[in-house]
Amino acid sequence: MEAMYIANATTLTHAATLAMLQSAVARAEEIGQPQCIVIVDASGVALGQIRMNGAKFLSLKSAESKARTAASIRAPSDAIPEAVGPAIAAATDNHVTRLGGGLPILMNGQCVGGIGVGSGSAEQDVDVAMAALRKIGAETGAFGA
Repeated sequence: MEAMYIANATTLTHAATLAMLQSAVARAEEIGQPQCIVIVDASGVALGQIRMNGAKFLSLKSAESKARTAASIRAPSDAIPEAVGPAIAAATDNHVTRLGGGLPILMNGQCVGGIGVGSGSAEQDVDVAMAALRKIGAETGAFGA
């Protein structure tokens, strides 16, 4: 009977969080774009974040919203339809965004969190997030190269 009251869950470790942050920073340095990077668990709680020297300080807020959005919808943050973007942002006190740069962290088909990157273009943000996903062997196929 107890089994119906508990669930086993795969979670990100602190080692995975640190490895992702290091890989994302390295990629941001390679492309010459300082970034804000936030990693959250599947429930949207921040596990790690960094604002690189030269990154826009308010981008830390958008990066967190991108990460939370991606973890919540289990899809890239820019998958939120344009028509409902403003209403969802207002209803969630701007915790959900349709800005590009947030990706879910998928391991073996299960969402274990989200990563949000901000301070560059949407393409740069996704590129940096992808580097972090590749570092830990997370699924990247649906998000591009």
